[in-house]
Amino acid sequence: MTSDERWLAANWPFVRAWLPAAPARVVEVGCGPLGGFVPMMDAAGYQATGVDPEAPPGPSYRQVEFERYGVRGQLGAIVACTSLHHVADLAAVLDLAAQALVPGGRAVIVEWARERFDEATARWCFARLTGPDDLGWLHQRQAEWRESGQPWDACLESWVHAEGLHAGQDILDQLNARFDCQALAYGPYFFADLAATSDADEQAAIDSGLIQANRIQYVGQRKGHPPVPPA
Repeated sequence: MTSDERWLAANWPFVRAWLPAAPARVVEVGCGPLGGFVPMMDAAGYQATGVDPEAPPGPSYRQVEFERYGVRGQLGAIVACTSLHHVADLAAVLDLAAQALVPGGRAVIVEWARERFDEATARWCFARLTGPDDLGWLHQRQAEWRESGQPWDACLESWVHAEGLHAGQDILDQLNARFDCQALAYGPYFFADLAATSDADEQAAIDSGLIQANRIQYVGQRKGHPPVPPA
């Protein structure tokens, strides 16, 4: 199982629990080249579409930015998994997401609180990486830190600025401006990219105070509508 597959499998129970009843129409924003949760939603009976310039081919996908997708007032839910911290104009994307939902529709979000990626958390992650042949994003951060000669916080901030990544709290603030929060939790984020490390292992390190919880799980309902219980 690849790291992406491990990540999707670990987060699917949360996403599934908060989707409205099938066969609601759901769009995943930034599904990526693997297709994100779309295959799982299809199998569960949803009318699911993945929207991403790098989406795979097939009738369940659209190879386009969400900003150009053009759906409005038709969706039971929007799903976004670690895609919002990359978007150029977060406010514009979330405005469109809110407008795309039917009354009572939900935003089901998994994100990264990158401001919680402190030195202790970084060292814990780097100690669990596989060999040098695996050039994943954590290997790249480790190599850049070694080569920079900077403190961890300064090195991370340089990368964040160069990539234009949004902080987790900024994402939450923008979500709460448009949605009524129904659920918010923090938890394991790095396990899928680490050798012989499960989400339970990472959670144990979080619980013991060794590292910080970097994953955000958020559910919001379009503002102005009464709560709708999960399916």
